[in-house]
Amino acid sequence: MGWWNSHLHQFIKGEKFYLEKTEDDDFWEDKIHVDYLMLKLSDLLKKEKDEIGYEYDFGDGWLHNIVLEKIPVSDPGVNNPQCTAGKRNCPPEDCGGPFGYSNLLTVISNPRHEEYEEMMKWTGGNFDPESFDKETINDLLKKEDFGIVPFRLC
Repeated sequence: MGWWNSHLHQFIKGEKFYLEKTEDDDFWEDKIHVDYLMLKLSDLLKKEKDEIGYEYDFGDGWLHNIVLEKIPVSDPGVNNPQCTAGKRNCPPEDCGGPFGYSNLLTVISNPRHEEYEEMMKWTGGNFDPESFDKETINDLLKKEDFGIVPFRLC
């Protein structure tokens, strides 16, 4: 997704919730929460059409449905995930969930909007919601951490 991994998030499959266990979590005794740190997506998505939910930033409410659409014939020279296709850019981190993102798109599509300059500055001045670069994504997926930008509190 391109997000910073700085917000609470979880994967959901059936009745189980897969999330990173922290020291202050008090609900781990209930058998429906699983620490995902030692899991791979392939542990949850095993065959074509298998699906899991993904929720990111519990306060903003990004909800995604991840579907394993196809298991390609593996190339012995490739030992990492591959992006085969996609559409559109990832919404910026902390833009306020689906409703905030919709507002952002409205504002940056109208240079005369009163918040246009502020939003363009906030997005770095060059956010293109239609942009999608498969090669860049695949370059990130070749890295040991799959291109995840680690979040660290200072």
